[in-house]
Amino acid sequence: MASGSSGIVAGLTVAALATVGFLAYQASANVPAGLGGPDTGSPAAAAALKAPLGQENPTALPADSGEGERVVYSLDRDRVWLVGPGNEVSRTFKVTPGTVAPAPGTYAVRSRSNRITGTDGIPVEHVVRFTSVDGVAIGFSAAVDNRAPLSRRPAKTGGIRESRADGDAMWKSATIGVKVVVVR
Repeated sequence: MASGSSGIVAGLTVAALATVGFLAYQASANVPAGLGGPDTGSPAAAAALKAPLGQENPTALPADSGEGERVVYSLDRDRVWLVGPGNEVSRTFKVTPGTVAPAPGTYAVRSRSNRITGTDGIPVEHVVRFTSVDGVAIGFSAAVDNRAPLSRRPAKTGGIRESRADGDAMWKSATIGVKVVVVR
């Protein structure tokens, strides 16, 4: 008789676990947007993610990057953040730096060109310049054909390359006079 009771208990336990698992699945599948954890699909949400304790989130806006509307460029992370009013990150993306880097500091967008040929011979668009180093203009640009910078570039290039989609966003955000904050 004892083996019959244990079989019933085991069967009920299996049924209970299956029911709990099914209900947990249904609950997770029907969570309203924003309640199921961080939205990692948008650039702003990606920048807001918190890193595990003791580790820095590579997409998090650098703490020492100022306030207000600005473009933030991290030399160490090869990453840009477009920051709007209220310190809201509208977009963050990886970039490929040129061979000449600006010093950390605060600059302002001083010139823009819709389309030119880069110093590496690749046609680029949405060029946003903010400083120069030893006569080399430093700014953001996107290759018209989304090509990466040539590996055999001239000795000194100041173009910081971004994708065309990121270049479009930069072009809309970084008008003449907008702050560009360069951080390590």
